[in-house]
Amino acid sequence: MPVPVSLFLAFGEQILWPVAIPFAINLIASTALSLTKFGLWNLPLPVPDLALVLIVMLWAMTAVWQHCRRVAVVQIPYVSGVPIANGLQFTINWNN
Repeated sequence: MPVPVSLFLAFGEQILWPVAIPFAINLIASTALSLTKFGLWNLPLPVPDLALVLIVMLWAMTAVWQHCRRVAVVQIPYVSGVPIANGLQFTINWNN
């Protein structure tokens, strides 16, 4: 479920706020990651943001697990890709 839809449903009280909040934070963190990495071409700034995305995604998976396990399982490839991106980003920073 896309983040704007989940927030809309949270406002309509169809989704609990503890489930919607991590997805909203992830949207903000992912947008900030894109802006800092590709917009500003700043190499050190995306490193803590990638860590924040990983933490928030794990939080989102645990929050949604109780309500809809399929959504949590669908997030596994994304969560597994974030450490790979972290490793690549750390390597780029280390070599530069």
